[in-house]
Amino acid sequence: MTRTEVAEEYNKIDRSGHLAKKLPEVTLAFWVMKIAATTLGETGGDLLAQTLRLGYFLTTIILVVVFVATLAIQLRSRIYNPFFYWTVILSTSTAGTTISDFMNRDASGKYLAKGTRSLGWGPQGLGLGYPVGAAILTSLLIVIFVAWKRAGLTFAIRDIDTLRGESFFWSAILVSNTLGTSMGDFLSDSSSLGYAGSALLILGLLGLLFAFRYVPTVSNVLLFWLAFVLTRPLGATVGDFLTKSTSKGGLALGTLGSSTVLLVLLISFMAFARAQEMRRATRTPVAPGVAGTGAS
Repeated sequence: MTRTEVAEEYNKIDRSGHLAKKLPEVTLAFWVMKIAATTLGETGGDLLAQTLRLGYFLTTIILVVVFVATLAIQLRSRIYNPFFYWTVILSTSTAGTTISDFMNRDASGKYLAKGTRSLGWGPQGLGLGYPVGAAILTSLLIVIFVAWKRAGLTFAIRDIDTLRGESFFWSAILVSNTLGTSMGDFLSDSSSLGYAGSALLILGLLGLLFAFRYVPTVSNVLLFWLAFVLTRPLGATVGDFLTKSTSKGGLALGTLGSSTVLLVLLISFMAFARAQEMRRATRTPVAPGVAGTGAS
């Protein structure tokens, strides 16, 4: 084996002697960070598109560029880095918010602030409506999963360790976060549940999924992806509950204040997760036969 081949194998092996994982373990902290990131995605997307009046179209272009840039950093990383991973999750959440709004909404008074006739540069929205938008996004998500399955790659997050598998994963994340935004906005805007009621409904569904974990015949991988999709509308409804006016059933905390608090919370969680990863790496011995291997 040449020195180059040894170096490549070393880069694939972590200190415990297993293939290096670039995605996190699914724990309670994972779900707390996911909900924080998706809620921040809702408030952050609304901050740019509505509060700063950049509009759905221009904001979507900006956030898709941010998503591509953060994803490139994540894909180039050789190991799991909480800052890289959760920054991409956040970028998919914010991009998903404005993509969903651009697909489903239009320039009617129903979606614009009182007295506002336009919002930002470019088209105001496609006006497809939540049912049509959700149908398109659901179909696209199914296509991604079918292609993923036909590629023979695992859906289990803890076992994804190839560039191709990670590409499928992030494609599914972006579409599922966009779909989740549509679901959350539909519940908040078009149902009689309101923001708090919608959030409670989704929390109930998540609790049901958690209970199914103890049913042996139910796939944990399926439950993970269902929960992953559902946490996005939870973030959307909680974000709306925090930012919308009291007349609409919200707390009227504003997009700027809510986004700032959520960002500080998420960064704190990322720093904690990074510190845990560093402690784990220093405690685990280097795999035998890897360190000090020479050319053969």
